[in-house]
Amino acid sequence: MENKDLKKEIFNLVSEYYREKHKNKQFISGETYLSYAGRVYDDKEMISLVDSALDFWLTAGRFANQFEEEFAKFLGTKHCILTNSGSSANLLAISALTSPKLGEKRLKPGDEVITIACAFPTTVNPIIQNNLVPVFLDIDIGTYNIQADKIESAISEKTKAIFLAHTLGNPFDIKKVMEIAQKHNLWVVEDNCDSLGSKYNGKYTGTFGHIATSSFFPAHHMTMGEGGALVTNDSQLKRLIKSFRDWGRDCWCEPGHDNTCNKRFSQKLGTLPYGYDHKYIYSHIGYNLKITDMQAAIGVEQLKKLPSFIQARKDNYKRIYESLKKYEKYFILPKTEPEAEPSWFGFPITVRKDVGFTRDEIVKYLEENKIATRMLFAGNITRHPCFENIKYRTHGDLSNTDTIMKDMFWIGVYPGLKEEQLSYIIEKFFTFMKNLKD
Repeated sequence: MENKDLKKEIFNLVSEYYREKHKNKQFISGETYLSYAGRVYDDKEMISLVDSALDFWLTAGRFANQFEEEFAKFLGTKHCILTNSGSSANLLAISALTSPKLGEKRLKPGDEVITIACAFPTTVNPIIQNNLVPVFLDIDIGTYNIQADKIESAISEKTKAIFLAHTLGNPFDIKKVMEIAQKHNLWVVEDNCDSLGSKYNGKYTGTFGHIATSSFFPAHHMTMGEGGALVTNDSQLKRLIKSFRDWGRDCWCEPGHDNTCNKRFSQKLGTLPYGYDHKYIYSHIGYNLKITDMQAAIGVEQLKKLPSFIQARKDNYKRIYESLKKYEKYFILPKTEPEAEPSWFGFPITVRKDVGFTRDEIVKYLEENKIATRMLFAGNITRHPCFENIKYRTHGDLSNTDTIMKDMFWIGVYPGLKEEQLSYIIEKFFTFMKNLKD
């Protein structure tokens, strides 16, 4: 049998297996656990995964190249660099900005990076891991994004960058942030891991800063299982990111290729002997944070579904918002910037003070009824044990950050939630509020 016929037979069997084992899982009200997020896929992803496995290339190859090209095209950026997670993407973004090749623009130990404390840890950790100092500002309740009007007063002579996530898919005040960054010659890194498909003033988030990051963990807008990406319009930054990702090497040859620079044995770098193999010359203290082609193969198919995923998130958010609007006396519902068009990661809710119940009580009720809830990541990361001996600076107080740590939670809006599940979630909110009044 021809190879192509064998592949066709294998792929047909994969589709059959998907239909038997993965498709049409039944929802049973009150029994089926409703996650805050999860994978949404069909046999196309499974076939693509098997296709890459049959190649047995294993490391990044044709699927990774295809994904990088198509993802950059989707967002409208020049470059996409795949990595093994969104957390690694954040680490690579900050690490790249420490490169000596950036001259006076490089981030040096002791330099400050403006951010917020109610973040996922790996938005903050790369600052510390690169011997930089995070400067924490408070957030606005409702948007859960940085108080942008306080950024400029937080800038010191040591401030060199701004590193912010669009919280739960809700774009921060990009116009204000970029104006301040340009005025003070600061780097801007957008953590877009929770916000793929969000727009600001008609343009995708993740395309405003010097570097932006994405995550393809199963909870996010699309998945590779694990996986992440960085995008940039700056060719030098692309080279630096790839260097830090690929052991810190100076060479930029793709796997399986040699002598792309045509100077493999004719350079003298560092104090190495002339002609030392360029494939083994290192210009940075780097990592190995590459992705496999099998992960990228899943991503290629997920990317085709991304527009429908984005729309589903918007529709599910709208359904919940309209249903809970009558309870604004009890809940602070989400707010957005006028120019923002979020692709929501979750639906954030803050319980108001003195309304007869607490955040913990309604979370307990929802969880008992099989509805998953989540806190806003670290809440206030400076209060965690890992920060006991960390150098950081706070500009102003973090009172709103502490409020959301105590009073805020969020629920899912991911595409796996259909009308039946959304109706059940809303019904349980209504029941809780009715019992409260009774």
